[in-house]
Amino acid sequence: MFDHLLFPTDGSSGADRVLDHVVDIATTHDATLHLLYVSPDDPKRRPQAGDAEHFLSDAVARAKGSGLDTVDEIRHGEPYEEIVAYADDTDVDLVVMPTHGRTGLSRLVLGSTTERVVRGSTVPVLTVSPDADGDLSYPYERLLSPTDGSTCATTALRLGSELAVDIDADLHVLSVVDVATLAADVRGPQLIDALEENADRFVEEADAIATEIGVGSVTSAVEHGVSISSEIRAYVEAHDIDLVVIGTHGRSGFDRFMLGSVAEKLLRRSPVPVLTVRERDED
Repeated sequence: MFDHLLFPTDGSSGADRVLDHVVDIATTHDATLHLLYVSPDDPKRRPQAGDAEHFLSDAVARAKGSGLDTVDEIRHGEPYEEIVAYADDTDVDLVVMPTHGRTGLSRLVLGSTTERVVRGSTVPVLTVSPDADGDLSYPYERLLSPTDGSTCATTALRLGSELAVDIDADLHVLSVVDVATLAADVRGPQLIDALEENADRFVEEADAIATEIGVGSVTSAVEHGVSISSEIRAYVEAHDIDLVVIGTHGRSGFDRFMLGSVAEKLLRRSPVPVLTVRERDED
């Protein structure tokens, strides 16, 4: 499933905790772990002399202690650009990043390195909060794939289904009827009926795709709410979901991860890891 994982590290306590989770993932899939440190061009953002080598050597030692093959590299430049470029250059299957690092902030913030990597990466990105309640464990047991019927959501669903088969996990499929936009529309009841029909169709189609891929247990649900991201988080908590797999854009037609999107809000507030998937180009 995953043969090459990329973990960019800045030596922060957040990255340190997530590294243990990355090692578990790589060990389960017998994958090579790529460890990358990017030294910023701005002197004020650079580490002390020798810190980068220390961070990498410590991470390599921990990975090799679990029997993993590793590749490590130091690059110089804008961190998010170098991370995206490395993922493209080396054909890694998955990038894993903490939602925050050396800034000490309690959650993902606009303009952070992680957010920019998610926006720019053509490779799936797994974001993990170092502050998540409870222990991070792998393999995951329950996956959630929200869908709005878009091509990108289906791309994410397929990856989530393949992962569920690979690690023998249950898959939940959820579509949320957003009623907030209908409050001032006199056609509200009729529009809600239409949205419900669409949502039912989306989860039925998703269920069929997941079953065809080979997922053993698929649970489908349609929820109503004034915030799609809030309904997804509520579903996560109610059903003990371990991972959310979501496309970085949906039916809006935008060709990249957009400010204010459902995926962005989940990255900032999800109580569990989020795997973001970008729609693949036609070629």
